[in-house]
Amino acid sequence: MSVASDLTNLPCPICSQETHRLFAKHGYWIRSCNVCRHRFAELVPSGDHIERVYADHYFQGGEAGYLNYLDEGPILTARGRRYSRLLAKFMAPGTLLDVGSAAGFMLKGFIDSGWKGRGIEPNPCMAAYARKRLSLSVDTGTLEQYPGSDRYDLVTMFQIVAHFIDPKKALEAAAQLTRPGGFWLIETWNKESWTARIFGRRWHEYSPPSVLHWFSPEGLQRLAGQFGFHEIARRRTTKWINADHAKSLLRYKCDGSRLDRLAASVTSVIPDHLAVPYLMDDLFWALFQKS
Repeated sequence: MSVASDLTNLPCPICSQETHRLFAKHGYWIRSCNVCRHRFAELVPSGDHIERVYADHYFQGGEAGYLNYLDEGPILTARGRRYSRLLAKFMAPGTLLDVGSAAGFMLKGFIDSGWKGRGIEPNPCMAAYARKRLSLSVDTGTLEQYPGSDRYDLVTMFQIVAHFIDPKKALEAAAQLTRPGGFWLIETWNKESWTARIFGRRWHEYSPPSVLHWFSPEGLQRLAGQFGFHEIARRRTTKWINADHAKSLLRYKCDGSRLDRLAASVTSVIPDHLAVPYLMDDLFWALFQKS
């Protein structure tokens, strides 16, 4: 998959209106909708897109993925517990389906906090780790092909919606798995944030073919509304990240600009395994409830 000269009339995957090319990044065109302003990568995914892009190297090879995902287990488990405390304002612990569970760390944080849950993860090794090492119920597969018939009180999607090949198809599946009155908790990147605007095409989240879609909070709200969900809360995400992961991403995504070189110089003095706060304003979470 690469820049496609024969895809100049791609409709918006969210509202089906006309789109136009903005710029190319990592060999792929980034497009914008003329009406709803949703941004997405111009590509035709191959049948093995998920298996190729999110293979084992994504979790331990650095570049666009993680330098070593398993090293972030304690941080991610703590984030799961923190989100559970946040949700206590809106609901009591119930049943949970975690989409894109990876090794299950955030799911474990929820279960530690009283939730009963299971996960779904396309990478077989990560799903196996969750089952064998953490004793979690994590199925190998994708949301769109998930065979389960249970309905859940909560479906979580942490930094997942930007990776869906077809967001509408994926969220349709999520809606069918959510009980009436149930919730979605979605965490994703904000293309309208100050960070995204300042960096422009050098924004670190423009990283196809891993990241395929770039939402605004309002755009995500409109999309969820198509499936009968309304937003009841939203906030900028507070999170921590291992320094070696931050350095790896910076090395991969910088384009040699003066600002990138300065950032690399500053972060080089931070010990690799030190947990550092993510200070940018471009990550947010939103809670939606099914009518």
